[in-house]
Amino acid sequence: MKIDLRSDTVTRPTPAMMQAMFLAKVGDDVFEEDPTINELEEKAAVLFGMEAGLFCASGTMTNQIAVNVHTRPGDEVILHKLSHLYYYEGGGMMRNSGVSVCLLEGERGMISAEDVENHINPADDVHRPLTTMVAVENTMNKGGGAVYDFNELLKIGQAAQKHKLTYHLDGARIFNALAVTEQSPADYGKIFDSISVCFSKGLGAPVGSVLLGSKDFIYKARRVRKIFGGGMRQAGYLAAAAIYALDHNVERLNEDHRKAKVMAETLKELNWVDEVLPVDTNILIFKTRPGLLAADVVKKLASEGLLCMDFDKQSIRLVTHLDFTDEMLEAAIRILKTIQIK
Repeated sequence: MKIDLRSDTVTRPTPAMMQAMFLAKVGDDVFEEDPTINELEEKAAVLFGMEAGLFCASGTMTNQIAVNVHTRPGDEVILHKLSHLYYYEGGGMMRNSGVSVCLLEGERGMISAEDVENHINPADDVHRPLTTMVAVENTMNKGGGAVYDFNELLKIGQAAQKHKLTYHLDGARIFNALAVTEQSPADYGKIFDSISVCFSKGLGAPVGSVLLGSKDFIYKARRVRKIFGGGMRQAGYLAAAAIYALDHNVERLNEDHRKAKVMAETLKELNWVDEVLPVDTNILIFKTRPGLLAADVVKKLASEGLLCMDFDKQSIRLVTHLDFTDEMLEAAIRILKTIQIK
């Protein structure tokens, strides 16, 4: 049995999701004539209490479009140094939009309103880039699936509004965050200027993300999507999977969280594990003991059928998902307990 916990992007569509895809009505989305894409965009916008949405191929694309619309070349974006938008998108912010970045520190990849306030450049200082945008990621991938305190997000939003900055949420795993907090999607829609939501992670769709915002913002975003080569024509088959995911795969996310926490308890007992980061959602990060390279452990685990990722020289990430069954959980725990690590 191969157990793939490298990411929650490795899932396959269920037969029911495939059936929804096969039955989808499609048209040309570049002409805004794909009824299933239009349905998804409206459904997501209503869910988050925002005016409009735009379906894209990936969360990287929705993030990059947001930066391009919100900024001008030479502007500066404030975000955490480990945020996906900066760390994992190939330098796209700089290449696609010509922006500078102000990279903040913060526990488990999260920033604070105070730090944002302290790093906004004076608008009348011609020697420094003009700060125009703040971006946060929730849940925070590099922070082990950490969930922001909503009150802190409110404070960051207030700071952004005070200084006339746009405020973007990389919500690739926002439904994982919502599963453990008291907020609703609409609560997020009230404080952010734009939100990126991914369907191909915990929600289990094969492809796609949606970018949400005002009608004017999405009008501009549609043009940028075209420039980035993101017009997908009859992509309603993919949108149908995303609709199915929203209707059927949100409530079950707590199952993924439970399994990640069970595995964390096992890892805490192993003598080759130095530290296990707190587990809030479906991402589990642990550190190997000093002198033991994460890459070597990853190779050893793979040889036993358990796939995961090394995050740095001594950190390993595992991500639970809807294809990770209870039987697989038992098998993964057995591998972790019995593997011989020198």
